[in-house]
Amino acid sequence: MTAITPLHAATNKRPVALLVDRDPDTRRMYAEYLKLSSCIIEEADDGRAALAKAISGRPDIIVTETHLPGMSGFDLCSLLRQDAATRAIPIVVVTSDVVEADVRRVWQAGADAVLAKPCHPEALLAEIRSLLQQSASLRERAGAIREKVRGQLAKSDRLIEHSRAVRRQKLSKVHSRHETTTPPITPPMLECPLCDQPLRYLRSHIGGVNARHPEQWDYFECTDGCGEFQYRERTRKLRKV
Repeated sequence: MTAITPLHAATNKRPVALLVDRDPDTRRMYAEYLKLSSCIIEEADDGRAALAKAISGRPDIIVTETHLPGMSGFDLCSLLRQDAATRAIPIVVVTSDVVEADVRRVWQAGADAVLAKPCHPEALLAEIRSLLQQSASLRERAGAIREKVRGQLAKSDRLIEHSRAVRRQKLSKVHSRHETTTPPITPPMLECPLCDQPLRYLRSHIGGVNARHPEQWDYFECTDGCGEFQYRERTRKLRKV
């Protein structure tokens, strides 16, 4: 027999193949040949058992017949494609249903390859090898895309955090506190609340929590000697100090 290249040469691990066929002789024939390529074999003789094994075991590839007890191969393919755990597993359908309508139905159910019975094990192995190589290539591309996306997200997070830090710095920056006689807001003309005499403007204090919310306090003295008063621009309240 011609030497068979192990399937794991392309995948870096021994692939697991789930063989689904009600005929034990057919399963045995495929299993013996696939084992020569270092393939690990799991078997099921009906559709329901195959579905359970596929979901729990996550094989690397599934080979199934269409005519199965319990659940047809068509339904098996369809359910495997609907489940997130098995959606990406390659499926090879080996069937005696070779009329156009049945073959179309197999493709529509989600098969990746369709082979007609009787199928020589070499043809099955070649199809499995091709699908596993495609699957490995897709996984590598998906991994590269995930790494790229992860890097872009990390960069985006850094930019967002930098933007937030700059914003926090601006918001927390203490507004320059100082006294002046030329404040941004012109002090009002006021009268003493005690004697009704005019108040004489002295100075203004500029402060506040930050540059976005500045504060201005104007200071006055009573011309009749009642004392000094403070006027807060924001609240427009006058009080004796």
